[in-house]
Amino acid sequence: MPEPVLTSDPQGELQVELRRLQLRFADTRVREPHAIEQLTRSIESCGQLVPCIAVRELETVEAVSEDATLQAIPGWVLIDGYRRVQALRRVGCDLARVQLWNCDVVQGLLAVLSGSHSRAYAPIEQALLLRELRGLGLSQQEMARRSGRDVSWVSRRLQLVSELPDSVLTAVREGRLSCWAATRVISPLARANSEHAEALLAAVREQALSTRELRAWLQHYQSATRQTRERMVQHPKLFLEAQHAQEQQSDVDRLRAGPEGQCLQELQRLRWLLRRVRERLRGLSAQNRAPELLELIRGVSAELESWREELQPGGLP
Repeated sequence: MPEPVLTSDPQGELQVELRRLQLRFADTRVREPHAIEQLTRSIESCGQLVPCIAVRELETVEAVSEDATLQAIPGWVLIDGYRRVQALRRVGCDLARVQLWNCDVVQGLLAVLSGSHSRAYAPIEQALLLRELRGLGLSQQEMARRSGRDVSWVSRRLQLVSELPDSVLTAVREGRLSCWAATRVISPLARANSEHAEALLAAVREQALSTRELRAWLQHYQSATRQTRERMVQHPKLFLEAQHAQEQQSDVDRLRAGPEGQCLQELQRLRWLLRRVRERLRGLSAQNRAPELLELIRGVSAELESWREELQPGGLP
């Protein structure tokens, strides 16, 4: 197998066959189809503008010989540029511009985590890279020191992946679930009800939901009855569509009722609230009724009396 030739580029770039690149850390990257499409169009029109980054490592392969002995040949472990490799394959390129770093895999990953050589990585990607480094024998203190981060940052990132089930991590890496949704919706739901979390995740894989939709879904779920929750996790998209239709109908009803109708609805809600407060006050003993409560009741009563006087004939201008 011929060796790649070092170009005259002062940065030490190589033209490397894509099949020679070891995509060892592909599972630490979040797949974003839109970003890949943009990058593919850029490469088609302008070529590869930014080189990939790799470190050299000997790999053992079966040599093409009569005795079939094993032979060590140079391999290139891709550190940064996984999206570029995907885009290059889409346009049919066999070669990639690669900047070869004179370091080992561990130092290469730490340099990427420092943020000085690459795009801004998502928190989940940083967490997955840290998990790889931990598997390579680094402690949290060493990872923090060598990447220019503090120990609390490393600890928070590692906690991010340790709390997420493998199925959720897979959905995030596939780009079907945002990191926010994974940590703020699926993970808390899994701790409270793992069956509901799995059902919601399966539904999201079938019909993707935006972060805004999942935020709205969670708000409704928190106040829903047990029976309603069962329907919500099985068909989250259908539930949100029904809620949206109901909200639109409410807007139509408010518009049709006009300001008079809106005042009537709000006064009915106020009457209901006053009744609820009254019931709660009945449950309090005289000793537990703070002076502030009585003062507020007098204030509300005075406000209502003022409204009544204003609504009398000739009371309002």
